Amino acid sequence: MKFKSKRPHYEYLRKKWIARHRVIQEKIWAKHAKHLALGSLGLLLLAAPHQPITPITTLAQSREDILKGFDQNVLLAEQLGQQVPKEVKPLELREESAILSLLSQNFGFKVRAEIDSIRLNRNYGLIGGEQHLYRYPGDNLYAHADSTVDWAMYGSAGIAPGLGAWGYFANSKQELSELIKLREKYYLAIQTFLVPGYAENVDKFRNFFKFRKMLVVNPKTGQAVVAVIGDAGPAQWTGKHLGGSPEVMDALGLGTGSRKGAVLYFFIDDPKDEVLLGPIKVRSQV
Repeated sequence: MKFKSKRPHYEYLRKKWIARHRVIQEKIWAKHAKHLALGSLGLLLLAAPHQPITPITTLAQSREDILKGFDQNVLLAEQLGQQVPKEVKPLELREESAILSLLSQNFGFKVRAEIDSIRLNRNYGLIGGEQHLYRYPGDNLYAHADSTVDWAMYGSAGIAPGLGAWGYFANSKQELSELIKLREKYYLAIQTFLVPGYAENVDKFRNFFKFRKMLVVNPKTGQAVVAVIGDAGPAQWTGKHLGGSPEVMDALGLGTGSRKGAVLYFFIDDPKDEVLLGPIKVRSQV
């Protein structure tokens, strides 16, 4: 099976368009919403001047109706902009509490900074792009791509020479289920070794963090992804606080350029394993 080694031109244009689209969506609302009622009334009069005038309240569209066709994650970014500090630093408890409430409300599941008295050393930091990880003995980079598009988008990230913190994701290719594929596809490298108490409770913490489900959000765009902790890192000297798989970085809008950016990342309280892995949209409020 052969794959194209270069990213298709349409994919580059698609990403450029999405980035610009996210920035201007809310501006469109702010600029034009106040004119919708008058505009609708004017069109009605021009089309049928002999008809009685309908009360303006039946013509004006609500903000919710208009935003049905919009990406509501953009609105989340606007809300986060009022809570997230300008400097990339550990959150204060006041900031953390407000952000947790906002994320839980927008996504419809419990987002937490602490579970079972365990919390990360920080929940706001710089994420950097990681390579693919070996999923089973004999796995290879080409096997990670399900299509030529997959290869064009993510093949160039390469595959790490070593295994993740918990070894292979599956014992053999035959055990490679869809869930295991998704765990590697949407994995995070987290600095678990910096968690308070880790050195004194290595086994307990390793078991807790293994494939622990997390929500990661780009506060500038509202783009978000549900991922699992699949590796430990990066090293402190890199200046980064966590790493993301090629697919995670793409879902966050950080898959090109420096492949680095500031993100929020928290535990998902999901005891029944109901929250699916992958890119996630804000729950509809309408």
